[in-house]
Amino acid sequence: MFDQLSERLQKVLRYLRGEAKVTEKNMAEALRMLRLALLEADVNYKVVKDFEERIKVKALDQKVLDSLTPAQQVIKIVRDELTAVLGVEAKPLHFAPHPPTIFMLAGLQGSGKTTTCGKLARYVQGLHRVPLLVSFDLKRLAAQDQLKLIAGQLKAPFYEMTPAHLAEPKKALGELVQYARNRSYDPLIVDTAGRLHVDEELMNELRIVRDILNPTEVIYVGDALTGQDAVKSAKAFGDQIGLTSIILTKLDGDARGGAALSIVSVTGRPIKFAGIGEALDKLEVFHPDRMASRILGLGDLLTLIEKAEQEADVKEAEELARKLRREEFTLEDFRKQLRQLKKMGSLSSLLGHLPGAGPFKQLAKAQVDDRKVQHFEAIINSMTPQERANERIIDGSRRKRIARGSGRPVQEVNQLLKQFVEMKRMMKKPGFKKMVSSGFNPPGN
Repeated sequence: MFDQLSERLQKVLRYLRGEAKVTEKNMAEALRMLRLALLEADVNYKVVKDFEERIKVKALDQKVLDSLTPAQQVIKIVRDELTAVLGVEAKPLHFAPHPPTIFMLAGLQGSGKTTTCGKLARYVQGLHRVPLLVSFDLKRLAAQDQLKLIAGQLKAPFYEMTPAHLAEPKKALGELVQYARNRSYDPLIVDTAGRLHVDEELMNELRIVRDILNPTEVIYVGDALTGQDAVKSAKAFGDQIGLTSIILTKLDGDARGGAALSIVSVTGRPIKFAGIGEALDKLEVFHPDRMASRILGLGDLLTLIEKAEQEADVKEAEELARKLRREEFTLEDFRKQLRQLKKMGSLSSLLGHLPGAGPFKQLAKAQVDDRKVQHFEAIINSMTPQERANERIIDGSRRKRIARGSGRPVQEVNQLLKQFVEMKRMMKKPGFKKMVSSGFNPPGN
């Protein structure tokens, strides 16, 4: 989402690095470039103005001007201020001391609110909690069908509202809370009504639900692709029903990023999660410092490592390390690694976490075709166990058969085998062996 903004801000940083010292003149030019980059990214004007003023005051401080690396000092100031705009630090969900915790999700139609209920349920399942999902919309009873389907996919309990329930909301919601408490469901995740725009009728409905449930968190779900409209809607929801936090959806989309860079300052509420895809596992904890680093092209290796740790099979990793040390890496092992990579997300998304400067710059910018991974896996799937164990036996006729079986051209089969051989050659180098022995050596080996 931040590609255009990131490119412009990195241009500002390159400009500063190219200056021998920081002066009022070159700082004024850098601030002008920053201001234009942020305004073109649809960031709220007041947020831009305050951001620019804070950087100016700190960057022209005498300690910075007299330091040995003034440009680096200014870059750190920009990063710290960008982090502050995004919310300073990651904020955890609040859970009630006496269950059930109640999360009430609010937002406009089309923002991805119902899907986000499912994503949030999957997230808390990962915390070893048992969420109960419910849809409470006084106007559209059919709204609960989608959430019921999502609950089924998650194997999560779902509480079905009937027309009789909706006729007496106070009684219905009281019974709902008691139902969750009796069965030790925690948290209770409540999807609420949405409209195409903010109106008084919608707010009245939401106030009814809020007043009866007294939720632990009222979470606004905003569509990042709508830019400043999401910010205005969030402020309206905050003013009229009160919010505790924000989830921004579609943060993987092709938008300018103004919502993410404005919404915290305008609403005074933290972004707790970011939706980065349609699947129910595509919900990330929002780390302002990491996001700031990514926007400035400084990378986000911590999130990349966490993704790997979440998806990694420890036994498989230990077995792979042993094989690498013994130079026994096969196409079967390669196939397992391709499958592991697919679990972590798209290649272009993973590369987006790499630093945009230095040796990773072109790699991080590359338009990676994720289908290539699927094609390589299909090719390996079409090999016999003997071929996967020993690629040297794959002659011309075998390559043609593998190509037919996988539905890929012979050239791709040749390309895969060539890259695999080069990979094995690299693994035999002393530097690689040392890395494997020190970094991947499991205890007891």
